[in-house]
Parts: sequence; structure tokens; C-alpha cells
Amino acid sequence: MDRLNYQHLFYFWNVVREGGVSRASEKLRLAQPTISGQLAVFEKTIGAKLFLKQGRNLVMTETGRTVFNYADEIFSLGRELAEALDNRPGARGQRLSVGVSNALHKLLVYRLLEPALNSAPPAHLICFEDKLERLLTELPVHGVDLVISDAPATSAADARIYNHLLGESAVAAFATPALHARCAEGFPHSLDGAPLLLPTTNTALRRSLDQWLDAHGLFPDIVAEIEDSALLKTFASAGAGLFMGPVAMREAIERQYGVELIGTLAGVSERFYAITAQRKVKHPCVAAILERARDFLTSPA
Repeated sequence: MDRLNYQHLFYFWNVVREGGVSRASEKLRLAQPTISGQLAVFEKTIGAKLFLKQGRNLVMTETGRTVFNYADEIFSLGRELAEALDNRPGARGQRLSVGVSNALHKLLVYRLLEPALNSAPPAHLICFEDKLERLLTELPVHGVDLVISDAPATSAADARIYNHLLGESAVAAFATPALHARCAEGFPHSLDGAPLLLPTTNTALRRSLDQWLDAHGLFPDIVAEIEDSALLKTFASAGAGLFMGPVAMREAIERQYGVELIGTLAGVSERFYAITAQRKVKHPCVAAILERARDFLTSPA
């Protein structure tokens, strides 16, 4: 293919965003056969199918997803260019699309991404939350620029994916004042029989906590296992049980959720990773995130 037809790309982009040819034709004020015909020409030009029919619905192929991700970035940059040329107040800088593992502490994620918001001009930040495995599939096709996780991508992941260790934090137990009064004395043995909220077994922190509890012979009352860290802390702030969190975010956790630190878990830490599709980081906001993470996360021994 010698030349990309951006009008065809624009039609395709709108069909995906609007959820079908019918809605896209209404938005663009074009007849449905016109858009369908242009999509057919586009598929012929690139030599691949963009959609497959499933009943009455159009479902993107793998090629379609790749094309859409690039199109989304292209037309987002176009909007930013128009705003910059118009000198509109509050115009945003470079677009940064981030995938966030749903097991991560949200306060820590904000702290990690804060450099992008404080850049000049501020980055246009787009965040997606999902399981790490699904987020990693978006990196090679440019669905996201960066994935933040508490576990590295394994060798089973795409070969074009690279791990950048941001640092680590010790882990501590937190609870509401009522539970704190009950569990602070005699820690960690006071956790035996205490109500505990745990992340689900597919998280790196949960595996570390299970090993630590076994090593100390502790059998807490596991009230709930919750994958989403924000939901887990919502339960904890209501007094449902104590939970484990990074010491690096102690002040923010205590302030936001009305809890207090009970004690630090000796030998347990959480590591945090930035995962990209490039070995050498080129995006300036990603470089700033990696640099600033050292301000509040320790380097592993």
C-alpha cells in the first residue's frame, strides 16, 4: 500500500466509535451505502478485513483493532493540533494512554502518573483498568503506551514487551481505629482470628501474604477476597476488616480511608513495574514517571 486514504480511515474510525454503520452515517450525515462502500474500498486497499459479522453486529478483526488504535491516536493528535493553533486555554500536551492493573492501589497509581499531569503542557492522560494479561495485549498494537503493574510481564508475553522496575515498598496492615485498638498490641500474632480483607489469588501481593501468614502460623478470619483495590479499601473504611497496603503511601491511605497503620509485615514488599513496547523509553511523560518513582519508592536490594 503506497498511500493511506485518511478519509477512509476517518469513516472506519467513526463506525467503531459510534457502534455501527447506521449511527456513524447519522453523525457524519452520509447515506449508509456510502459509508459501507468506502469501508469496502478501504479493506481492499489495505488487503485485510477490518470487521467480521456476528449476527447483526460487526466485530473488529485483529487488523481492525490495530488500525483503530492508530486511527484513535491520529485523530486525537489532530484535535490537539487544532486547539494549539486556536491558542485555546487549557490546551493539553502529548497524549499518554495508560493501562492500570486493577490490583494496584489507586493512590499509588495517581502518585506514579502525577508527573504526566504536571508536565508543561499537561499530558492528555487516558487510563484503562483491567487484568494485566489483557492490558499486555494492547501494548504491541498501540492500544496503550504504558502498563503499570505489581508484577512484570513474563517470558510468555509478546517478545516486544519490556519491564522497567519502578521500585518497591514495604507492606503494612491498616485498619479503622476500632480494629486498630484490637489488633495493634501483640502484632503480628494479634492477626490470628482477626477479620481480614485480602486481594484475590491472581495478584502478586496475595501470594506474598499467603506465604507470610503461613510462615507465622496465623489464621485470620478472611472476610472477603476483592480484586479491585479501591473496593477493598471501601470495605475496610467501613470497618469490615483490616487490609494490607504499601508503606510508601501510608499518609495518603490513612487520610483518605480513615484508617491507621497497625504494623509492618517483616519480609513482605510490593514491587511496581512500568511495562512498555520499547526497551528504550521515548515518550517524555513515561521517562518522567520512571524518574519520579524513585522519589518515594525504594530500590530493591
